[in-house]
Amino acid sequence: MRSCLSLFGCLVLAATATAAGLGDSAARATSVVRADRRTGRLVRAVIVAPSPQDRPAPGEAVPELVKKTAESHQLDPLLVHSVIEAESDYNPFALSPKGAQGLMQLMPSTARRFGVTNSFNITQNLEGGVRYLKYLLDLFGDQKLAVAAYNAGEEAVIRYGGVPPYPETQNYVRAVGARYSTARKAAARAGSNEAPRKESEPVYRPIERFTDEQGNLHLLTR
Repeated sequence: MRSCLSLFGCLVLAATATAAGLGDSAARATSVVRADRRTGRLVRAVIVAPSPQDRPAPGEAVPELVKKTAESHQLDPLLVHSVIEAESDYNPFALSPKGAQGLMQLMPSTARRFGVTNSFNITQNLEGGVRYLKYLLDLFGDQKLAVAAYNAGEEAVIRYGGVPPYPETQNYVRAVGARYSTARKAAARAGSNEAPRKESEPVYRPIERFTDEQGNLHLLTR
């Protein structure tokens, strides 16, 4: 009986340590096994309960945070939104089977690389993800390759000299590209629907009249 209680205590401690290791916040992690709707295979997912410090500051919603963070690193917010939609569908507590975490699905090594201490903190996750995306765009000078590297890693893109021949990465590149194209078209339409600016009224200079010594009338504008 005592050994059973000891074992149960160890399991509780292990579960608590695992949940605490997910971030600096006191997030609770629950393991759930579900059937994948496409393949029918059982997939284990971890649902993380948010804590107050992981949420945006009062009055600051995720779209505003995306805009502010993207523009601070000279990135188009629409591209960042497209990546977020493909990565987590705006779930800041998403955890993939491979271990990618948070809104922009940062792997723990990538999070450490860009100074993120808690990937489930929305502000930190956005900062790390946007910095990584900016780094990849500067590295490859090509949006498609940068997006591919965000999914598969820059080493894979360099090794293959282009988008790696992984079905997941190729589908990911197409999905992000389609979302970005749609978002840009929608933004362009919204801009064209704005009320036209009223043009300033033309300014006519006064006409000056004078008569010369011969009695001829002259009209001048300056």
